[in-house]
Amino acid sequence: MLRVDRREVTGIGLPMQHEPSSEADIEEQDPAVDPVEAELGVEQEKAGGADAEEGAVGEEEDQAEPTAEEQIAEWRERAIRAAADLENFRKRMEREKREARCYANQSLLEELLPVLDNFQMGLEAASSDPDSMIYRGMEMVKKQLDEFLVSQGVEEISAEEELFDPSVHEAVSQEECVDLEEGMILRVIRRGYRMSDRLLRPANVVVARAPEPDERSLPSEEGENK
Repeated sequence: MLRVDRREVTGIGLPMQHEPSSEADIEEQDPAVDPVEAELGVEQEKAGGADAEEGAVGEEEDQAEPTAEEQIAEWRERAIRAAADLENFRKRMEREKREARCYANQSLLEELLPVLDNFQMGLEAASSDPDSMIYRGMEMVKKQLDEFLVSQGVEEISAEEELFDPSVHEAVSQEECVDLEEGMILRVIRRGYRMSDRLLRPANVVVARAPEPDERSLPSEEGENK
């Protein structure tokens, strides 16, 4: 049977039939992809992506997971740090307890010092009659007070005729003095006390000052030199 090409017939001049416009004809002209093959391709792509992700996660886990030796070294370091922290805590608690026992009566002693000052002033006034019973009785009480302060770790700050120390002395005034060097303490106005390493009260003192040169004598000395 002889097959005639439609294009050749159209070129000859025969009437050409209209092209089909239905969806079936379009599907015949444009060959479609097999749905089974498309589905298999999508599944393969998904499987490939999942395998790649699992491989990346596996590599990260291999890199992040420490070895047994590293874990042992880390736990050993943690144990050493914990032991050091515990030892520091124990020492700090012992120091705080010791300070609490030593300075438990600090506020009471600070309030007792003004009373001791007034008693000292009364004792000095009674010293004008050293044979009186009042003076002897006050001396006995003063001795007991001194023993009590010593038992509490309180001692008087030495000041008279010593170099002024701003950490334990408080200067009330200055006076000219030719017998002592400048900065030496002339006398004590109020006694100071310390308790172990803590200062309960500084000593109020008068500090010596070098005498200033007499300006009025300068002209006369110049005249004598002439």
